[in-house]
Amino acid sequence: MALSTVRAGTGALSDLPVPARPRVDPSHVVVPPGYTVDVMVAGLSFATGMGFAPDGTLYLLEGGSTWPTRPYMPARVLRLDPDGELTEVGEETLGGPRGVAVHDGGLFVIDKGGYHSRIVRYDLGTWERDVVVDGLPDGGWHEPGGPVFGADGYMYFAQGSVSQNGVVLPQGFTVDQAKHPHAHDVPGQDVTLTGHNIVSYDPTSPYPYYAETGAFKPFGEPARAGEVVPGALKCNSAVWRARPDGSEMELLAWGVRNPYGMALSEDGRLYVSDNDYEETGDRAVAGDPDRIWHIRAADLPPGTVTTPDWYGFPDLCGDGLPVWAEEHLPARGRRAEPLLADPPPWAGPAVYLEKPHSCMTKMDFCRSDAFGHRGRLFACEWGTMAPMNSPDPADLDHGFKVVAVDVEAGTAQDFFHNASPGPASAVGGGGLERPVDCKFSPDGRSLYVLDFGVARVAQSHMEAYAHTGVLWRITRA
Repeated sequence: MALSTVRAGTGALSDLPVPARPRVDPSHVVVPPGYTVDVMVAGLSFATGMGFAPDGTLYLLEGGSTWPTRPYMPARVLRLDPDGELTEVGEETLGGPRGVAVHDGGLFVIDKGGYHSRIVRYDLGTWERDVVVDGLPDGGWHEPGGPVFGADGYMYFAQGSVSQNGVVLPQGFTVDQAKHPHAHDVPGQDVTLTGHNIVSYDPTSPYPYYAETGAFKPFGEPARAGEVVPGALKCNSAVWRARPDGSEMELLAWGVRNPYGMALSEDGRLYVSDNDYEETGDRAVAGDPDRIWHIRAADLPPGTVTTPDWYGFPDLCGDGLPVWAEEHLPARGRRAEPLLADPPPWAGPAVYLEKPHSCMTKMDFCRSDAFGHRGRLFACEWGTMAPMNSPDPADLDHGFKVVAVDVEAGTAQDFFHNASPGPASAVGGGGLERPVDCKFSPDGRSLYVLDFGVARVAQSHMEAYAHTGVLWRITRA
């Protein structure tokens, strides 16, 4: 379906008919010397992901109105042809599309749930649509990840946790309980619970009653000390691989709180981004760093992983310390207690730790000498949701940039950002808002950065604005 679009010069970007983002100006962003920035598309709504076809066609995703916004906006799959024509190729339901990849004549899209997330495949010849993976436990706060395809021909994908901090609580009411009151986390291995339940107010009750909730339970259902919760292949906070048709599904890892970003290096190693716990509510955790994990089980041949690796959720922070450690005691909210009586061995440490509440999202490796920085992992940082999820003023400007990560050294340099920390809508000008995805063009000469758009956060809520998303392009001069 053709879209109502206008091809415009750069001058039009200074007077856009969108009050929340009236100006987009490449001169207001910062990149290293020797690189230039231009704008490819403006006016996207709730952009969530993108993926290239080998011929340079770029598929873009709009997440739709599952974000807290009004009025209704469709959750769409868009196609940007190499000649610049933008068309719609499909709409997705449930919670909207979150990731997209082209492989062997198919367009693979992962959709956020609903009670379950899924992966669908569009045939690029006939545009027939089939579900290839379904039943990944969702219905909560966090995102599905991937899909990405390895040289082995397998599809790698992920699903984040239902709960924010290990127990389904009122702080996630607008997403978890209001839409999916029976959603809960599912472990990837059999776990024994401590029985540390959380007593909280019940937002589903017409009176101020209290409810008791345990780990891996729906809201209002307590756990028992010594209770064994069976692990499942289709769990959450998890990373899998499968054949492109969904067969031979294999659980590689679990305990990854929000594995939204996934990338394979040139030597075939799988890396996943992950977001920190929140310093709010009835199981609050402070100072937890964002991180990037190397999923080591993906290095093994398909079909040989007998026990998935565990990366810490719901009891360990990104630095490997328990969520109840002194370093992570909250200034706001109730301190956390252990939920697992017999946690599996930790698969850390992370290959990279970032400042808390940077909100690391999607990533891509540079495989080109033409662009420079070959071997570096370029990672988007969507930006903080403080003060909603942290009372620390220092967290207010974390993120809002793209960094180039050296996964061997565990270091990073800022690559694409505003002159002042924070989104353009807060610091002024027409620069970057919230980068959500980055992908290198098939020829390796340009890095495309997908900017979600304006999302303003207060202590009690977040407001996201339609028609404020932007597709940027960075090219070596």
